Amino acid sequence: MAQIDAFFKLMNDQGASDLHLSAGNQPILRIRGELERVKYKLLDDDTLKSMLYEIAPEHKVKVFEETGDVDFAYEIPGLARYRANFFRQKNGVAAVFREIPDKILTCEELGLPPVIRQLATLPRGLVLVTGPTGSGKSTTLAAIIDEANKTRKDHIITVEDPIEFVHQSQKAFINHREVGIHTRSFAAALRGALREDPDIILVGEMRDLETIELAIEASSTGHLVFSTLHTSSAAKTVDRIIDVFPTEQQEQVRSTLSDGLRAVISQTLFKRMDLSGRVAALEIMIATPAVRNLIRERKTFQIPSSIQTGKKYGMQSLDDAIMDLLQKKRIFAEEAYAKCNDKAKFMPFLKKPPEDFTEA
Repeated sequence: MAQIDAFFKLMNDQGASDLHLSAGNQPILRIRGELERVKYKLLDDDTLKSMLYEIAPEHKVKVFEETGDVDFAYEIPGLARYRANFFRQKNGVAAVFREIPDKILTCEELGLPPVIRQLATLPRGLVLVTGPTGSGKSTTLAAIIDEANKTRKDHIITVEDPIEFVHQSQKAFINHREVGIHTRSFAAALRGALREDPDIILVGEMRDLETIELAIEASSTGHLVFSTLHTSSAAKTVDRIIDVFPTEQQEQVRSTLSDGLRAVISQTLFKRMDLSGRVAALEIMIATPAVRNLIRERKTFQIPSSIQTGKKYGMQSLDDAIMDLLQKKRIFAEEAYAKCNDKAKFMPFLKKPPEDFTEA
Protein backbone atom coordinates (compact mmCIF):
# COMPACT_ATOMS: atom_id res chain seq x y z
CA MET A 1 0.00 0.00 0.00
CA ALA A 2 1.34 3.42 -0.96
CA GLN A 3 1.92 5.92 1.85
CA ILE A 4 -0.56 8.39 0.33
CA ASP A 5 -3.39 5.79 0.33
CA ALA A 6 -4.14 6.61 3.98
CA PHE A 7 -5.26 10.09 2.87
CA PHE A 8 -7.53 8.57 0.22
CA LYS A 9 -9.08 6.30 2.83
CA LEU A 10 -9.69 9.36 5.06
CA MET A 11 -11.10 11.24 2.07
CA ASN A 12 -13.53 8.39 1.39
CA ASP A 13 -14.54 8.08 5.06
CA GLN A 14 -15.23 11.82 5.31
CA GLY A 15 -17.21 11.96 2.05
CA ALA A 16 -14.74 14.47 0.56
CA SER A 17 -14.72 15.24 -3.16
CA ASP A 18 -11.14 16.56 -3.32
CA LEU A 19 -7.81 16.20 -1.52
CA HIS A 20 -5.27 19.06 -1.60
CA LEU A 21 -1.62 18.36 -0.77
CA SER A 22 0.83 21.24 -0.90
CA ALA A 23 4.38 21.65 0.41
CA GLY A 24 4.36 24.00 3.40
CA ASN A 25 0.74 23.25 4.33
CA GLN A 26 -1.40 20.67 6.07
CA PRO A 27 -3.47 18.33 3.89
CA ILE A 28 -6.89 19.80 3.07
CA LEU A 29 -10.17 18.06 2.14
CA ARG A 30 -13.10 19.58 0.27
CA ILE A 31 -16.23 18.36 2.06
CA ARG A 32 -19.67 19.42 0.78
CA GLY A 33 -18.03 22.20 -1.20
CA GLU A 34 -15.94 23.67 1.66
CA LEU A 35 -12.24 23.24 2.45
CA GLU A 36 -11.33 21.68 5.80
CA ARG A 37 -7.80 21.18 7.13
CA VAL A 38 -6.71 17.71 8.26
CA LYS A 39 -5.06 17.50 11.70
CA TYR A 40 -1.66 16.53 10.37
CA LYS A 41 1.86 17.98 10.31
CA LEU A 42 2.92 20.51 7.68
CA LEU A 43 4.08 18.69 4.58
CA ASP A 44 7.65 19.47 3.53
CA ASP A 45 8.64 19.40 -0.14
CA ASP A 46 10.85 16.27 -0.05
CA THR A 47 8.33 14.18 1.90
CA LEU A 48 5.44 15.20 -0.34
CA LYS A 49 7.44 14.68 -3.54
CA SER A 50 8.37 11.16 -2.39
CA MET A 51 4.71 10.45 -1.55
CA LEU A 52 3.48 11.68 -4.94
CA TYR A 53 6.16 10.04 -7.07
CA GLU A 54 5.39 6.68 -5.43
CA ILE A 55 1.99 6.52 -7.20
CA ALA A 56 2.76 8.36 -10.45
CA PRO A 57 3.68 6.41 -13.63
CA GLU A 58 7.32 6.95 -14.58
CA HIS A 59 6.51 8.76 -17.83
CA LYS A 60 4.17 11.13 -15.95
CA VAL A 61 6.94 11.98 -13.46
CA LYS A 62 9.17 12.82 -16.44
CA VAL A 63 6.50 15.11 -17.91
CA PHE A 64 6.04 16.81 -14.53
CA GLU A 65 9.79 17.37 -14.11
CA GLU A 66 9.95 18.93 -17.57
CA THR A 67 6.78 21.05 -17.51
CA GLY A 68 5.72 21.59 -13.89
CA ASP A 69 2.19 20.23 -14.51
CA VAL A 70 0.76 16.77 -15.17
CA ASP A 71 -2.60 14.95 -15.06
CA PHE A 72 -3.23 11.23 -14.63
CA ALA A 73 -5.61 8.77 -12.97
CA TYR A 74 -4.83 6.65 -9.91
CA GLU A 75 -6.94 3.74 -8.70
CA ILE A 76 -7.25 1.89 -5.39
CA PRO A 77 -9.18 -1.32 -6.17
CA GLY A 78 -12.30 -1.61 -4.05
CA LEU A 79 -12.13 2.05 -2.97
CA ALA A 80 -12.20 4.54 -5.87
CA ARG A 81 -10.39 6.11 -8.81
CA TYR A 82 -8.78 9.53 -8.50
CA ARG A 83 -8.08 12.22 -11.08
CA ALA A 84 -4.69 13.60 -10.11
CA ASN A 85 -3.01 16.88 -10.98
CA PHE A 86 0.55 17.66 -9.88
CA PHE A 87 1.87 21.22 -10.09
CA ARG A 88 4.71 23.35 -8.77
CA GLN A 89 4.08 26.29 -6.46
CA LYS A 90 6.16 28.72 -4.37
CA ASN A 91 6.98 26.24 -1.58
CA GLY A 92 7.58 23.20 -3.81
CA VAL A 93 5.29 20.54 -5.22
CA ALA A 94 1.52 20.35 -4.81
CA ALA A 95 -1.25 18.04 -5.94
CA VAL A 96 -5.03 17.91 -6.10
CA PHE A 97 -6.97 14.64 -6.26
CA ARG A 98 -10.65 14.41 -7.28
CA GLU A 99 -12.44 11.23 -6.21
CA ILE A 100 -14.24 9.39 -9.00
CA PRO A 101 -16.72 6.97 -7.41
CA ASP A 102 -16.30 3.28 -8.17
CA LYS A 103 -20.03 2.96 -8.82
CA ILE A 104 -21.57 4.88 -11.71
CA LEU A 105 -24.81 6.45 -10.51
CA THR A 106 -27.81 6.27 -12.83
CA CYS A 107 -29.85 9.27 -13.97
CA GLU A 108 -32.56 8.23 -11.48
CA GLU A 109 -30.11 7.93 -8.58
CA LEU A 110 -28.75 11.40 -9.36
CA GLY A 111 -32.30 12.80 -9.47
CA LEU A 112 -31.83 14.12 -13.02
CA PRO A 113 -34.92 15.19 -15.01
CA PRO A 114 -36.32 12.48 -17.37
CA VAL A 115 -35.22 14.41 -20.47
CA ILE A 116 -31.55 13.84 -19.53
CA ARG A 117 -32.02 10.09 -19.76
CA GLN A 118 -33.67 10.51 -23.18
CA LEU A 119 -30.49 12.15 -24.52
CA ALA A 120 -28.89 8.69 -24.48
CA THR A 121 -31.39 7.59 -27.15
CA LEU A 122 -30.53 10.28 -29.71
CA PRO A 123 -29.35 8.88 -33.06
CA ARG A 124 -26.90 11.71 -33.77
CA GLY A 125 -25.94 15.28 -32.86
CA LEU A 126 -23.97 17.22 -30.25
CA VAL A 127 -24.87 17.24 -26.54
CA LEU A 128 -22.89 19.50 -24.20
CA VAL A 129 -22.72 19.44 -20.40
CA THR A 130 -21.31 22.70 -19.07
CA GLY A 131 -20.50 24.38 -15.80
CA PRO A 132 -17.56 25.47 -13.66
CA THR A 133 -14.85 23.04 -12.54
CA GLY A 134 -16.20 20.66 -9.91
CA SER A 135 -19.87 21.10 -10.85
CA GLY A 136 -20.45 17.40 -11.57
CA LYS A 137 -20.24 17.46 -15.38
CA SER A 138 -18.38 14.13 -15.55
CA THR A 139 -20.91 12.48 -13.21
CA THR A 140 -23.84 13.59 -15.37
CA LEU A 141 -22.12 12.44 -18.56
CA ALA A 142 -21.24 9.09 -16.98
CA ALA A 143 -24.92 8.54 -16.13
CA ILE A 144 -25.96 9.28 -19.74
CA ILE A 145 -23.25 6.99 -21.18
CA ASP A 146 -24.32 4.30 -18.67
CA GLU A 147 -27.89 4.55 -19.97
CA ALA A 148 -26.68 4.17 -23.58
CA ASN A 149 -24.46 1.26 -22.52
CA LYS A 150 -27.45 -0.58 -21.04
CA THR A 151 -29.92 0.08 -23.85
CA ARG A 152 -28.06 0.41 -27.19
CA LYS A 153 -26.18 -2.13 -29.33
CA ASP A 154 -23.65 0.47 -30.39
CA HIS A 155 -19.93 1.23 -30.35
CA ILE A 156 -18.99 3.90 -27.78
CA ILE A 157 -15.54 5.54 -27.76
CA THR A 158 -14.52 7.78 -24.87
CA VAL A 159 -11.54 10.15 -25.10
CA GLU A 160 -10.48 11.67 -21.77
CA ASP A 161 -7.51 13.24 -19.99
CA PRO A 162 -7.35 11.21 -17.82
CA ILE A 163 -9.93 8.39 -18.00
CA GLU A 164 -12.40 8.99 -15.16
CA PHE A 165 -15.46 6.72 -14.94
CA VAL A 166 -14.76 3.23 -16.30
CA HIS A 167 -17.72 1.56 -18.02
CA GLN A 168 -17.87 -2.20 -18.54
CA SER A 169 -19.42 -3.10 -21.91
CA GLN A 170 -23.02 -4.25 -21.56
CA LYS A 171 -25.35 -4.04 -24.58
CA ALA A 172 -22.95 -1.53 -26.08
CA PHE A 173 -19.25 -2.07 -26.86
CA ILE A 174 -17.04 0.52 -25.14
CA ASN A 175 -13.43 1.56 -25.78
CA HIS A 176 -11.75 4.02 -23.37
CA ARG A 177 -8.82 6.12 -24.64
CA GLU A 178 -6.59 8.40 -22.57
CA VAL A 179 -4.84 11.44 -24.02
CA GLY A 180 -1.09 11.15 -23.58
CA ILE A 181 -1.17 7.35 -23.30
CA HIS A 182 -3.44 5.95 -26.02
CA THR A 183 -3.53 9.03 -28.27
CA ARG A 184 -1.57 12.25 -28.69
CA SER A 185 -4.47 14.70 -28.26
CA PHE A 186 -8.26 15.05 -28.24
CA ALA A 187 -8.10 16.21 -31.86
CA ALA A 188 -5.95 13.25 -32.96
CA ALA A 189 -8.34 10.84 -31.20
CA LEU A 190 -11.37 12.47 -32.84
CA ARG A 191 -9.79 12.24 -36.29
CA GLY A 192 -9.03 8.58 -35.64
CA ALA A 193 -12.49 7.90 -34.21
CA LEU A 194 -14.15 8.76 -37.51
CA ARG A 195 -12.43 5.67 -38.99
CA GLU A 196 -13.22 3.41 -36.00
CA ASP A 197 -16.93 2.84 -36.68
CA PRO A 198 -18.26 4.64 -33.57
CA ASP A 199 -21.91 5.40 -32.93
CA ILE A 200 -21.29 7.49 -29.79
CA ILE A 201 -18.18 9.54 -29.00
CA LEU A 202 -17.48 11.08 -25.59
CA VAL A 203 -14.90 13.89 -25.70
CA GLY A 204 -13.79 14.70 -22.15
CA GLU A 205 -13.36 18.40 -22.89
CA MET A 206 -13.54 20.66 -25.95
CA ARG A 207 -10.35 22.54 -25.14
CA ASP A 208 -9.27 24.12 -28.41
CA LEU A 209 -10.39 25.19 -31.87
CA GLU A 210 -9.36 21.95 -33.60
CA THR A 211 -11.17 19.72 -31.08
CA ILE A 212 -14.34 21.86 -31.24
CA GLU A 213 -14.25 21.83 -35.05
CA LEU A 214 -13.85 18.04 -35.21
CA ALA A 215 -16.56 17.45 -32.58
CA ILE A 216 -19.03 19.56 -34.58
CA GLU A 217 -18.01 17.76 -37.77
CA ALA A 218 -18.50 14.33 -36.15
CA SER A 219 -21.93 15.33 -34.83
CA SER A 220 -23.03 16.49 -38.29
CA THR A 221 -21.86 13.29 -40.03
CA GLY A 222 -24.13 10.85 -38.23
CA HIS A 223 -22.46 10.41 -34.83
CA LEU A 224 -23.78 11.22 -31.36
CA VAL A 225 -21.12 13.32 -29.60
CA PHE A 226 -21.05 14.22 -25.91
CA SER A 227 -18.60 16.74 -24.45
CA THR A 228 -18.07 19.44 -21.81
CA LEU A 229 -17.25 23.14 -21.69
CA HIS A 230 -16.56 25.55 -18.84
CA THR A 231 -19.51 27.87 -19.52
CA SER A 232 -22.34 28.91 -17.21
CA SER A 233 -25.40 28.88 -19.48
CA ALA A 234 -26.74 27.55 -22.78
CA ALA A 235 -26.55 30.95 -24.50
CA LYS A 236 -22.95 31.52 -23.36
CA THR A 237 -22.05 28.00 -24.52
CA VAL A 238 -23.23 28.71 -28.07
CA ASP A 239 -21.45 32.10 -28.12
CA ARG A 240 -18.22 30.57 -26.76
CA ILE A 241 -18.13 27.88 -29.46
CA ILE A 242 -18.72 30.35 -32.28
CA ASP A 243 -16.28 32.96 -30.90
CA VAL A 244 -13.44 30.41 -30.89
CA PHE A 245 -13.44 30.43 -34.70
CA PRO A 246 -11.89 33.13 -36.92
CA THR A 247 -14.39 35.81 -37.99
CA GLU A 248 -14.52 34.60 -41.60
CA GLN A 249 -15.61 31.09 -40.47
CA GLN A 250 -18.21 32.09 -37.89
CA GLU A 251 -21.24 32.23 -40.22
CA GLN A 252 -20.55 28.72 -41.50
CA VAL A 253 -19.97 27.42 -37.97
CA ARG A 254 -23.19 29.07 -36.78
CA SER A 255 -25.12 27.24 -39.50
CA THR A 256 -23.43 23.87 -38.88
CA LEU A 257 -23.85 24.17 -35.10
CA SER A 258 -27.53 25.08 -35.39
CA ASP A 259 -28.08 21.87 -37.39
CA GLY A 260 -25.96 19.57 -35.20
CA LEU A 261 -26.62 20.78 -31.65
CA ARG A 262 -29.18 18.70 -29.75
CA ALA A 263 -28.97 19.92 -26.14
CA VAL A 264 -26.98 21.98 -23.64
CA ILE A 265 -27.10 21.16 -19.93
CA SER A 266 -25.53 23.81 -17.67
CA GLN A 267 -25.23 22.78 -14.05
CA THR A 268 -24.31 24.23 -10.68
CA LEU A 269 -23.74 22.26 -7.47
CA PHE A 270 -25.29 23.12 -4.09
CA LYS A 271 -24.67 21.86 -0.58
CA ARG A 272 -27.68 19.83 0.57
CA MET A 273 -29.46 20.86 3.76
CA ASP A 274 -31.58 17.70 4.07
CA LEU A 275 -28.86 15.07 3.52
CA SER A 276 -25.08 14.87 3.32
CA GLY A 277 -23.49 15.56 -0.04
CA ARG A 278 -24.44 17.96 -2.82
CA VAL A 279 -27.17 18.32 -5.42
CA ALA A 280 -27.13 19.85 -8.91
CA ALA A 281 -29.43 22.50 -10.34
CA LEU A 282 -29.62 22.20 -14.12
CA GLU A 283 -30.43 24.62 -16.89
CA ILE A 284 -31.63 22.50 -19.83
CA MET A 285 -31.84 23.74 -23.40
CA ILE A 286 -33.19 21.42 -26.10
CA ALA A 287 -32.39 22.46 -29.68
CA THR A 288 -35.94 22.89 -31.01
CA PRO A 289 -36.52 24.53 -34.42
CA ALA A 290 -37.05 27.85 -32.61
CA VAL A 291 -33.70 27.56 -30.79
CA ARG A 292 -31.94 26.55 -34.02
CA ASN A 293 -33.26 29.69 -35.71
CA LEU A 294 -32.00 31.87 -32.87
CA ILE A 295 -28.50 30.37 -33.26
CA ARG A 296 -28.59 30.76 -37.04
CA GLU A 297 -29.83 34.36 -36.86
CA ARG A 298 -27.34 35.54 -34.18
CA LYS A 299 -30.06 35.94 -31.55
CA THR A 300 -28.55 33.79 -28.79
CA PHE A 301 -29.52 36.50 -26.27
CA GLN A 302 -33.13 35.29 -26.77
CA ILE A 303 -32.31 31.67 -25.82
CA PRO A 304 -33.33 32.20 -22.13
CA SER A 305 -36.83 33.20 -23.33
CA SER A 306 -37.04 30.06 -25.49
CA ILE A 307 -36.04 27.96 -22.47
CA GLN A 308 -38.86 29.55 -20.44
CA THR A 309 -41.45 28.78 -23.11
CA GLY A 310 -40.08 25.31 -23.91
CA LYS A 311 -41.04 23.47 -20.72
CA LYS A 312 -43.12 20.92 -22.66
CA TYR A 313 -39.87 19.79 -24.34
CA GLY A 314 -38.16 19.29 -20.97
CA MET A 315 -36.42 22.65 -20.92
CA GLN A 316 -35.89 24.52 -17.67
CA SER A 317 -34.04 27.65 -16.59
CA LEU A 318 -31.38 27.58 -13.90
CA ASP A 319 -33.46 29.82 -11.62
CA ASP A 320 -36.50 27.52 -11.93
CA ALA A 321 -34.33 24.51 -11.04
CA ILE A 322 -32.86 26.37 -8.04
CA MET A 323 -36.33 27.47 -6.92
CA ASP A 324 -37.58 23.88 -7.11
CA LEU A 325 -34.72 22.68 -4.87
CA LEU A 326 -35.29 25.57 -2.47
CA GLN A 327 -39.03 24.95 -2.14
CA LYS A 328 -38.37 21.25 -1.52
CA LYS A 329 -36.02 22.36 1.31
CA ARG A 330 -33.02 20.63 -0.22
CA ILE A 331 -30.72 23.66 -0.38
CA PHE A 332 -30.03 26.76 1.73
CA ALA A 333 -31.65 30.06 0.74
CA GLU A 334 -28.35 31.95 1.05
CA GLU A 335 -26.60 29.70 -1.47
CA ALA A 336 -29.63 29.77 -3.78
CA TYR A 337 -29.50 33.58 -3.72
CA ALA A 338 -25.74 33.61 -4.33
CA LYS A 339 -25.91 31.38 -7.41
CA CYS A 340 -29.19 32.45 -9.04
CA ASN A 341 -29.54 34.96 -11.89
CA ASP A 342 -32.66 36.88 -10.78
CA LYS A 343 -31.74 38.01 -7.24
CA ALA A 344 -35.08 39.74 -6.61
CA LYS A 345 -36.93 36.45 -7.09
CA PHE A 346 -34.99 34.82 -4.22
CA MET A 347 -34.76 37.83 -1.89
CA PRO A 348 -37.98 36.95 0.07
CA PHE A 349 -36.44 33.63 1.18
CA LEU A 350 -33.55 35.35 2.98
CA LYS A 351 -33.74 36.21 6.68
CA LYS A 352 -31.33 39.09 6.16
CA PRO A 353 -30.83 40.22 2.54
CA PRO A 354 -27.11 40.88 1.93
CA GLU A 355 -25.78 44.03 0.36
CA ASP A 356 -24.61 43.16 -3.16
CA PHE A 357 -21.62 45.41 -3.84
CA THR A 358 -21.58 44.27 -7.50
CA GLU A 359 -24.82 46.20 -8.07
CA ALA A 360 -23.21 49.49 -7.03
